[in-house]
Amino acid sequence: MRIAIVDVGTNTTRLFIADVTDGRITRELHRESRVTRLGAGVDAGGHLQTDALEREHAVLRDYRDLIVGYETDRAVAVMTSAVRDAANGREFAQDAQDRYGLEAHVLTGDQEARLTYLGATDDLNASGGTAEAILVVDIGGGSTELVIGTGRHLDFHVSTQVGVVRQADRHIRSDPPTDEELEAITDDVSHVIESAVPRHRRAQVQRAIAVAGTPTSLAAIAQDLDPYDPEKVHGFRLTATTRDEIRVRLQSLPLAQRRQVKGLHPDRAITILPGIVILTVVMDLFGLEAVEVSEHDILRGAALEFSA
Repeated sequence: MRIAIVDVGTNTTRLFIADVTDGRITRELHRESRVTRLGAGVDAGGHLQTDALEREHAVLRDYRDLIVGYETDRAVAVMTSAVRDAANGREFAQDAQDRYGLEAHVLTGDQEARLTYLGATDDLNASGGTAEAILVVDIGGGSTELVIGTGRHLDFHVSTQVGVVRQADRHIRSDPPTDEELEAITDDVSHVIESAVPRHRRAQVQRAIAVAGTPTSLAAIAQDLDPYDPEKVHGFRLTATTRDEIRVRLQSLPLAQRRQVKGLHPDRAITILPGIVILTVVMDLFGLEAVEVSEHDILRGAALEFSA
């Protein structure tokens, strides 16, 4: 089966087109990501905003044309935090389905976590699995999913109301962000995650895989990648030391200069520091000195799920 997955997130909207045979992704045909900030203002106002919807529809129109060109057998849109939290989210999902021929699924937090884990660990399971307890952390725009599992078995998962757009909207007022603003994010995120994940669950983790824009951006910045190279990002070992060095560097730069940093997409410059803070809190609470950065995430998990 040839399947197209559109991941409508709070900060980015991504397209993944692949061939799937007997439960395995046999060929990746197209992957694309665009920052739409669909969830901007949702935390405060409770609705998807008009300007954000206009940005989103422009991207979905382009993606529809690509999907048609690839002659896919199925086209699915998975919609996460911003859409499920917004009062007009279901209306938007139906509109996107009617306009663009996408089979729209507004995921629960649990569904999002499960698909993320499925995608992030697909390579490991294909090679025989592992006996290690693995944490998969997915830092999104409106939520962060934390999933602990062994092989294909999920032991624990939670979707938290922590995300780069949500925390930026709540706490960032200065350019560049002040120490006090970033500390407020630290306090906010620490309270949520510490409450959401029991101590004994955190203690069992032996290995961590980090997916989505924050860790992949950090891996690209660490390697001075221009243009972005997913093969060099996938599997990169991001240490706490490297993470902290990048944070200090980026925090010293106003937004206009952060947009020029090699390895960082300009549209992610506004949310990268909240993302680093979230990743730091997760690593500290789980006692992690490093995480493995992965390009395999909910897109891959959804492709496997909806082609079955």
